Amino acid sequence: MIITMLYLIIAGFTAGIISGMGLGGGIILIPVLTLLLDFEQKTAQGMTLFFFIPTALFALTVHFKNKMIKHKTSAKISLGGVIGASLGAYLAIRFQPDTLRIIFGVFLAIIGFYQLRQARRAQL
Repeated sequence: MIITMLYLIIAGFTAGIISGMGLGGGIILIPVLTLLLDFEQKTAQGMTLFFFIPTALFALTVHFKNKMIKHKTSAKISLGGVIGASLGAYLAIRFQPDTLRIIFGVFLAIIGFYQLRQARRAQL
């Protein structure tokens, strides 16, 4: 029980830092919840979305105070994001948990490959 609590606190802290940077802490939270704590993929995704409400509001406040938001661009992105989130939630409910794990794993692999490629280019 204490180890589970420790995993959750460390995962939340790490994901909070990453989401505060605008990178999406779900990359941390979903693997922790599914692999270490044996949550179903759909539950982990729902918990991750709930996690983002307070963290996004706090990060948004900080960025807003520092005048780091372009309102017109943000409004357009938000419109697309709401439409995409609606479609994504609809599809996530329809997929089997194993299918969601595969999709998420492929997504992480693609992101990881891209990041390695970018790092290698920066070294040259």
